[in-house]
Amino acid sequence: MKLLKTLIAALMLAFVSLPAAAVQPDEMLADPALEQRARDISAGLRCLVCQNESIDESNASLARDLRLLVRERIMAGDNNDEVVDYVVARYGEFVLLQPTTGGWNWLLWATGPLGLLFALVVAAFYLRGRAQAPAKASEGLSSEEQARLDEIMKG
Repeated sequence: MKLLKTLIAALMLAFVSLPAAAVQPDEMLADPALEQRARDISAGLRCLVCQNESIDESNASLARDLRLLVRERIMAGDNNDEVVDYVVARYGEFVLLQPTTGGWNWLLWATGPLGLLFALVVAAFYLRGRAQAPAKASEGLSSEEQARLDEIMKG
């Protein structure tokens, strides 16, 4: 019975600790379709304070300002791309949770695969050189080393 109570308490704690959207009721748009558009847009925008959360998940005041800005632009008649472009123009591309691959960002996207390719080439050359290296012949101990070893073993 105690195990069951502990399990129930753990499950309740897990549900309570799930991330909740930080969007406040006074921020929401009256039209559900427009509100859904705002949620879709803000899910792809980074909180500049938290840096690892979308503005929908963040409780930071800057995230609230960005959520309100997104809703203002939607109410002004901007489409989704225009809203995102407006926010990026004001805050820079860092505000995007999924950066674009254009411009110099291609270098960031290519760094991982290029690094892996470089490591594979280096490993291939190393293994090839090691396989072609002549094996060292075991010369054994010199007569002086053998005499010293015999002396150590006796005494």
